[in-house]
Amino acid sequence: MSSITVDKFYSSRNQDLELTLLNTEAGMRKVITSPELHRPGLALTGFFERFIGERVQVLGETELAYIRDLAPERLREVSSLLFEHDVPMVIISKGFVPPSGFLEEADEHSTAVFSSRLTTAELTNRLSGFLDLLFAPTINVHGSLVDVYGVGLLYTGKSGIGKSEVALDLVERGHRLVADDVVKITRTAPDVIIGTSSELLGHHMEIRGVGIIDIEELFGIRAIRMQKRIEVEVNLTLWSDNEEYERLGIEDKLTTVLGCELPVVKVPISPGKNITVISEVIAMNHMLKVYGENSALKFTKKLTQKISRQSQTMDYLEADYE
Repeated sequence: MSSITVDKFYSSRNQDLELTLLNTEAGMRKVITSPELHRPGLALTGFFERFIGERVQVLGETELAYIRDLAPERLREVSSLLFEHDVPMVIISKGFVPPSGFLEEADEHSTAVFSSRLTTAELTNRLSGFLDLLFAPTINVHGSLVDVYGVGLLYTGKSGIGKSEVALDLVERGHRLVADDVVKITRTAPDVIIGTSSELLGHHMEIRGVGIIDIEELFGIRAIRMQKRIEVEVNLTLWSDNEEYERLGIEDKLTTVLGCELPVVKVPISPGKNITVISEVIAMNHMLKVYGENSALKFTKKLTQKISRQSQTMDYLEADYE
């Protein structure tokens, strides 16, 4: 499971969230382990029955107005109960600063308290976006990811089958490489998976017999992309006479990646076959389907109507004795 220390969170998101540390640095070693946020309104009144302490706590103008009206003794009591639940950190919106008793209790429990100049809504949106991405499910897949006509094609297949060569040929034809060899896949929504390259490999590519090449240096900045939504998996396999391959394409074959269904096209490799052109056709055909046009279904429907008309004509002529 992903996690991040408060210190690393502050270093990476300080400017975006406009954060200011209000107490000592004793709480910077705590770890954030949940992408969820919590508004501890009821907890500040003393109701902790359903309080979720492992979440980042966000206090807005309403919460600050309430605790400012508390007697000093009651404020220390409620604050102590809040921080005893080992909350990772507290962020207060609109640049508000809580009473000193609140900060003193936070220091005693080694919990960092920050103030942000953002409004509560903006703070929540930015913070949720960062934490959702940080804690999103992620896997690494052996393959190549190329943006072909705006469609993210993920090439898979056994090692040495030619995934990198296909990707290189597509780049030479003006398409854009996202990742080669190792594709980092992150699910950012229930039906959306995003592919990126690994930090170590970047946009380098291994071509057997040639070695390591840098796509950005060879083809320029327009030949690469930092990330791309994966929309179709292209599975490259060696041609086999004993294997049955799709001929009509009426029904999409699906695979599941991180719980997200993805169309998969199985393409057999044989001498003389132009996989690059086939890849471009796969991308364009996918876009047609997105816009509601299914060529295979239209052809099948047209063929069925043609056969039906021929059958009706033959029946009529056989019954005509004139």
